[in-house]
Amino acid sequence: MPVKTIADECQMKIHNSREASLSLRLDDMSPRQIVEALDRFVIGQERAKKALAIALRNRIRRQRLAPEMATEIQPRNIILIGSTGVGKTELARRIAHLSNSPFIKVEASKFTEVGYVGRDVESLIRDLVEVAVEMVRQEKAEQIEGKAEENAEERLLDLLQPPSATKQKGRSKKALPQKNGKSVPPTASRKRDRLRKQLRQGKLDDQIVEIEVSERFYPPFEVLPLPGEEELDLPLKDFLAGVLTPRTIVRKMKVVEAMDYLVSEEEARLIDLDQVTREAIDRVEQTGIVFIDELDKIAGRETGHGPDVSREGVQRDILPIVEGTTVSTRYGMVHTEHILFIAAGAFHVNKPSDLIPELQGRFPVRIEMDHLTERDFVRILEEPENSLIKQYKALLSSEGIELEFTKDAVQEIAHYAWLVNESTENIGARRLHTVMEALLEDISFQGPDLKKKKILIDAGYVRSQLAGIVKDADLSRYIL
Repeated sequence: MPVKTIADECQMKIHNSREASLSLRLDDMSPRQIVEALDRFVIGQERAKKALAIALRNRIRRQRLAPEMATEIQPRNIILIGSTGVGKTELARRIAHLSNSPFIKVEASKFTEVGYVGRDVESLIRDLVEVAVEMVRQEKAEQIEGKAEENAEERLLDLLQPPSATKQKGRSKKALPQKNGKSVPPTASRKRDRLRKQLRQGKLDDQIVEIEVSERFYPPFEVLPLPGEEELDLPLKDFLAGVLTPRTIVRKMKVVEAMDYLVSEEEARLIDLDQVTREAIDRVEQTGIVFIDELDKIAGRETGHGPDVSREGVQRDILPIVEGTTVSTRYGMVHTEHILFIAAGAFHVNKPSDLIPELQGRFPVRIEMDHLTERDFVRILEEPENSLIKQYKALLSSEGIELEFTKDAVQEIAHYAWLVNESTENIGARRLHTVMEALLEDISFQGPDLKKKKILIDAGYVRSQLAGIVKDADLSRYIL
């Protein structure tokens, strides 16, 4: 199969999967359908999928209630318990993508109570709002993309054919064709149409034009954060940039670069930032998802000495955010009562009951993730829409190399991944990445120079590449 055909086929599958997911709105999906959508990307973990699907559906149910009742319904916060690599983060990401919700992932260990080095807990809500603002802005930009490109094209044509150069003396005072509200002589109009055609065909891409750009001012020195700056959420550098008048300078650039700049400038003019902000805050409050990883790292009670001193303090700082409070951001006040919180942790050393009771009560659902078996590894390699094998096939097809994996080869890859997990540190499905890299290292390195472009990966090839590494326990710790 030609390279282009393989790449096009991969792109088409990705596009079709996105279209299929968008064709069925989340409001119309039952919990069973949500689980089926997750099955396309995550193997196993049925209990976790079921719990997340119910949590997502409950949000839709709440929005259909009367306002006085809807305010009383609390989100179905969940703790996912399991070792690394079993799919905790991937499930949360897929849920956020499926619901088109603002999503942010944070590590609980990064937050510390006042007086200890770390980030302010409220910063996670500020970061979530930033994600939502950019998400809404992108949606608005897609809606006005055509108008922005049309306006940018007209401005670019004005640069290529200045109106002053088209004035003709002695012409009779008849009604002239209009372009952007200006009278344009017929000869100039024809010339403009020719330029437009050449511009759209890309024939003018390398031509140089002069364009006025606004340059944002930044201090020529490093600005250290001020005490309490994070609470104010107003960096000094941004403050200075807003106070000082931005400079307008003339730059020379190619037409293709000028077009991109003018499109972004027109998008900024056409998008109502106040409306974007309002929609973003509403989306955060109603559909935001916060994934708190490494929750087990802050589980524990105060002992009066050592690192445990800050653990309970961090829990008490997180508690108001989870139970519902108001956070000040640069875009306005955000209420966190209905944000969905999904926490995760291995809980090997401690257990969820080691959390303070108040925080335990805010996570009513606890799901213990299933350990991945060798059979699960086989399914992970083959079944997801963008499985590892499909990814490596697509990567190498860009250089004309066609990989073919036999069934027994997939079984061997899964076996070695499971074996290394058992003999060293268990990192779950992430082990498949390291095994695949070791397996295909030679092919990837020699890729452009390979004369034989069709390569069969069978069980014998897998054993020849991996058996020696796996047998050497010391070496496998470094390589696999």
